[in-house]
Amino acid sequence: MSQLKALHGKPLMCIDEEGGRVARIANNDNFHVKKYESMAAIGATGDPANAYECGNTIGTYLKRYGFDIDFAPVADVNTNPENIVIGTRAFSDNPAVAAPMVTNYLQGLKDADIVGCIKHFPGHGDTKADTHYGYAQTLKTWDEMLNCEIITFRAGIQWGCQLIMTAHISAPNVTGDDRPSTMSPVILQDKLRDELGYQHIIVTDAMDMGAITQQYTIDEAVVGCIQAGADIVLCSKDFIQAFNTVIKSVEDGTITEERINQSVRRILKLKKQR
Repeated sequence: MSQLKALHGKPLMCIDEEGGRVARIANNDNFHVKKYESMAAIGATGDPANAYECGNTIGTYLKRYGFDIDFAPVADVNTNPENIVIGTRAFSDNPAVAAPMVTNYLQGLKDADIVGCIKHFPGHGDTKADTHYGYAQTLKTWDEMLNCEIITFRAGIQWGCQLIMTAHISAPNVTGDDRPSTMSPVILQDKLRDELGYQHIIVTDAMDMGAITQQYTIDEAVVGCIQAGADIVLCSKDFIQAFNTVIKSVEDGTITEERINQSVRRILKLKKQR
């Protein structure tokens, strides 16, 4: 880790360590850290202090291992019993329960000197399909989302969350098309930035997931998510091609240099805080 951190640019080290099913360290037998059953089990206690303890415990060992950012907690509201990808990763099917859990988990991470990231905007809890493997959608309207999914994200934004991860789900009754939210300027710019007032880093979910790769080329995906408003393109299927595509797109005017600069400023601001 020290060798990685010494690289030019001082890269921020990130990990998916939610606790429960998604825990790259806790679920690895080579590490001996506290394990958690699930976020749903924590949510079921009804006590946000338990979410704080979880976030702080995870944050403490992530800090010890040299990480800066944890792509957690899940801020989705698990309202669809047929949901196969979120399920017990979410704190609750009730936003009034989930919201304080999310902010207390974030505070727990922060107090351990780890930056949290709420996900998966605008909410992956009301879907049936798994975006790891293919197309998924929510048919909710924006008003319906405001009364459910967005409650937890708004709480995280008001708390001061520095990163929000996008969902690859489409929301045709919000956007008017079938583009994944990751590539939708309506979702990322109009709703997240303009309406909800979020001004920090937007990071995509992994761009090598089926919901993206089955519909778009690497070039289309990386250009599309940056044009939509994403600041960090995560896990492209081909990192070198993705990088070269961004360079070429700026050179030919497809993406403006100022658009890139907006993202760079947000990332540098976070690095300065670190």
